[in-house]
Amino acid sequence: MEDVTDMEDETPVAKRVLVVEDNELNLKLFCDLLRAHQFATEPVRDGREALERARAFAPDLIVMDIQLPHVSGLELIEQIKRDPTLRATPIMAVTAYAGREDEERIRAAGADAYVSKPISVVRFVDEVTGLLAHDER
Repeated sequence: MEDVTDMEDETPVAKRVLVVEDNELNLKLFCDLLRAHQFATEPVRDGREALERARAFAPDLIVMDIQLPHVSGLELIEQIKRDPTLRATPIMAVTAYAGREDEERIRAAGADAYVSKPISVVRFVDEVTGLLAHDER
């Protein structure tokens, strides 16, 4: 019998994306888009659970709605950026707030990218891919 050595599995590990979005249709759209591009996703419907779920999931990227019930996405971004285990994780804000001041406020809170709703599918995927490529460790 031939000696067969295990070849290292060179299949790339899927990048992990935590999606924080309270609107069920948007959540499904974002997760489906990300999965179609070979990303592993973790949906979070309630912003109050986002920090705990992020710590457990250890995402490579967080996609964050800004208009959430109970806690604002801006507050969550600030909390994530203060957390030693999560602060290096890039955050892409997705929101209906589309004014110049809104983008500046969102970026000042710590978001690394900003996509306005309704999203352009191409821009959404490009931003995700760009953030993850920039964050290659």
